[in-house]
Amino acid sequence: MSYTSSKIEFPGLGIGEFTIDRVAFTVFGKPVAWYGILIATGMILAILYIMYRVKEYKGITGDDIIDFSLFVVIAGVIGARLYYVITSDRDYSFAEIFAIWEGGLAIYGGIIAGGITALLVCRYKKIRYQCFFDMLAPAVMIGQIIGRWGNFCNGEAFGTATESFLRMKLTHVYPSGSEFYVGMVHPTFLYESLWNLVGFILLNVFYRKRKFDGQIVLSYIAWYGFGRMFIEGLRTDSLYVGPFRISQVVGLLSFLAATGVMIYILVSGKGKRYDSASYKEVQESASENGTPVTNDEETVSEEPEVSEFKELSENQLKSESKSESESESKSETILFKSETKLKSESGSESGITTSDNGVDSAEREKADSGSAGKDGK
Repeated sequence: MSYTSSKIEFPGLGIGEFTIDRVAFTVFGKPVAWYGILIATGMILAILYIMYRVKEYKGITGDDIIDFSLFVVIAGVIGARLYYVITSDRDYSFAEIFAIWEGGLAIYGGIIAGGITALLVCRYKKIRYQCFFDMLAPAVMIGQIIGRWGNFCNGEAFGTATESFLRMKLTHVYPSGSEFYVGMVHPTFLYESLWNLVGFILLNVFYRKRKFDGQIVLSYIAWYGFGRMFIEGLRTDSLYVGPFRISQVVGLLSFLAATGVMIYILVSGKGKRYDSASYKEVQESASENGTPVTNDEETVSEEPEVSEFKELSENQLKSESKSESESESKSETILFKSETKLKSESGSESGITTSDNGVDSAEREKADSGSAGKDGK
């Protein structure tokens, strides 16, 4: 039979021994564990946080968040439990698989299952997953901060022996009254809770200063992965694959992958930040500004590019029409000048001819007059 309570003491912090039961109270004879209460509290606060953040975005409402919660929370719990059961050395009966109040939820399983579910709901609702995941990441940290105290109430998730000032003296108490002294150990549940608290504060400080949509969730993955990588190395109940601690390896890979992607996006300048979580609104905004939407899903159509093509074609036609008009105007001007010059030259030649004819007539008259005189003599 499992132990029912734990005696805990923090001598380095001046906190004397106290006893905490795993069961908070009973309802109709059914036990309600502190672990379940704290996990549920973390989930509720996480949802309320997202409801607070959603006000900063257009194209997504509180009703959408409720829809997300119904699917993501359920999928996250199932994923966390299955991940733990699959990677555990213990053989579980079918009924024990569902006994989450006994403890045994792996956060990575919850993140994977919840993340995939959130992505599918985003696609269905035409909501940009980058924006939603940015809201979701700090909310998950709230669940982790509070949820780790569920491990404390269960007297689990502790580390190796230590003489650190944060050392925790732990003793398990069984229903029969017998006790099992665990020792002075690292309170790894406390380390992770505090690490997530610091991360939560930092993410909220830089939330509005983010350079691109998706930066917050990448920062969360990098932050949590880095911390978990070291904290997991202190634990005595790690899940293994061969000689490797699963959570430690996943933590390292998460840190490297998230950091690498974030640096690439920042250096390449491919990331964008919008004030709307709706694919449609972002598309329309990009079309008006003449900026194509990038790094989004296929939901965004190619209308912005078509619009740009049409605008370019119209500009080309206007430019060609203007050029043709200017050419015609120049041609008419040259033709007019040519005609004027021809007329001028024609008029000049006509004047000269008339003048010459006048001289000839005068000479003829003079000659005729001379002839007449001679005849008179």
